[in-house]
Amino acid sequence: MKRTCYCGEFTDKLLDQTVTACGWVQRVRDLGGLIFIDLRDRTGIIQLQFDENISKSAFDTAFKVRSEYVLEVTGVLQKRGGAVNTNLATGALEISVNDIKILGRSETPPFEIVENSNVNEELRLKYRYLDLRRSDLQKNILLRHKIAKVTRDYFDENGFIEIETPMLIKSTPEGARDYIVPSRVHKGSFYALPQSPQMYKQLSMVAGFDRYMQLARCFRDEDLRADRQPEFTQIDLEMSFVDTEDVLQIGEGYLKRVFKDVLDVDIPLPLPRLTYADSMNRYGTDKPDIRFGMEITDITDAVKDCQFGVFSSAVSGGGSVRAINVKNGAAKLTRKEIDKLTEHARGIGAKGLAFIRLTDDAMSCSFAKFMTDAQMSRILEMTDACTGDVVLIVADVKNSVVLSTLGALRLIAADKVGVERTGFAPLWITEFPFFDWDEDNQCYVAMHHPFTAPMDECLEYLETDKSKVRAKAYDLVLNGIELSSGSIRITDPELQERMFNMLGMSHEEAEQKFGFLMGAFKYGAPPHGGMGIGLDRLVMQMVGAQSLRDVVAFPKVQNASELMSQCPSEVSPEQLEELGIKICDSNI
Repeated sequence: MKRTCYCGEFTDKLLDQTVTACGWVQRVRDLGGLIFIDLRDRTGIIQLQFDENISKSAFDTAFKVRSEYVLEVTGVLQKRGGAVNTNLATGALEISVNDIKILGRSETPPFEIVENSNVNEELRLKYRYLDLRRSDLQKNILLRHKIAKVTRDYFDENGFIEIETPMLIKSTPEGARDYIVPSRVHKGSFYALPQSPQMYKQLSMVAGFDRYMQLARCFRDEDLRADRQPEFTQIDLEMSFVDTEDVLQIGEGYLKRVFKDVLDVDIPLPLPRLTYADSMNRYGTDKPDIRFGMEITDITDAVKDCQFGVFSSAVSGGGSVRAINVKNGAAKLTRKEIDKLTEHARGIGAKGLAFIRLTDDAMSCSFAKFMTDAQMSRILEMTDACTGDVVLIVADVKNSVVLSTLGALRLIAADKVGVERTGFAPLWITEFPFFDWDEDNQCYVAMHHPFTAPMDECLEYLETDKSKVRAKAYDLVLNGIELSSGSIRITDPELQERMFNMLGMSHEEAEQKFGFLMGAFKYGAPPHGGMGIGLDRLVMQMVGAQSLRDVVAFPKVQNASELMSQCPSEVSPEQLEELGIKICDSNI
């Protein structure tokens, strides 16, 4: 079998030559003495013509062909005699077939293999091998392949060495989210699948490789969302003798390269940067979509002395009152729509939602009767509100509630009023808090993994005021999606021990979990840092997909099962016995 080229790659250069093509049948059109078949492969479609006056045997075989049959055809490439299909690269060409072989027959598929199928996703995932024949999904997977190649090329050119780290590792501190693998040889002991190659890539720095990278498979046992899968691929990297600036430059250089080589899109450098505090105050999130404005405005000063108890009590309780202005939103944000936003705000922790709606006819406001004219004017001035706008206001004694609520409402309101969000707007978020306050346990916990270094100027606050400690940590965000997290690592054993103590971890516990890493640091650890970029999320953003399932060949669904192979599944009693495992009734 010697095909001349792929179906979508035939050109005028092969006109009037005998060619061979292979692929799947997309469509059959029987016109009596002529049969036309669209033959498809991963590159596109070529039209086949069967004329009973040219080859009766080929015509008779073509008459038996159905959708999704696998064919090999030989014939003469010629210009189409009929209408040209301008939507296809090969739309002006066809093969006049004189020989055809049916290489594989197909039953009637459970759904039609077409682009942008609206067939139920569960059905498509059950027959994923058919779903993947769709040209839009194939384009996504092929683009993913190209991104992976550009990734390896870029990091190789910048001195990185690809090192494979183990898939069977010691369970991590986040053990509740580990996938556990029982050992047959060491009964009663377990491996874990890696959530990240974190410790091994740091050990690679201790080993002197200086620059490491890997397209690493990672696993996390958690409920799924549109941008998550239980197993995912991470563009993982680590660098020695660097500071934050060095890592960011490598990261944004990579982003510029991959967008240019794959999409021919220019990403201007340097990328914008926001500290965590600035990002939260302006956008209500540490993953802001900065393709549009609608930033949060602090109007606390304007309402602190007002008679509206919701506002005044929030201010007196140490909180704040903040707002977003939905420009030209009055037409779409009717009172009914604002009521829906209010319910959403309550659902995510706010006590309610105040508003000012400015139309040509009048101003409607949920709290105007409690305000003076001067106070209302000040709010409108601070939010830059004018006729046609809607101002949404949240107040609470907890600034975190105010900011997160407005951050969520900002995105919802943008969708409702049709704010344009096109293009790519990456940025860095830096200077994350080192500690996060745990409301349930009333204590500070680590916001990052325990090897993240605190900023030098914050060391004095470690024991005295954890709220002031910031980390040498950074995230890469693209269009409201976190693509990457990273940090500079702690390499001083004394500081690391101090950090473990800060996190409530005893020396014995730290030794049990991280002893091999801490032992390595005693033998000359270079300063180092790195990051992990989510390959799946990057591809998802670059192709404009709504879900990771559109860029992963064989994905899991929300409950972490795979519909096609029906995994996870039970194993035999013999296998369990060999592993020393007994299944207990969870209800006992």
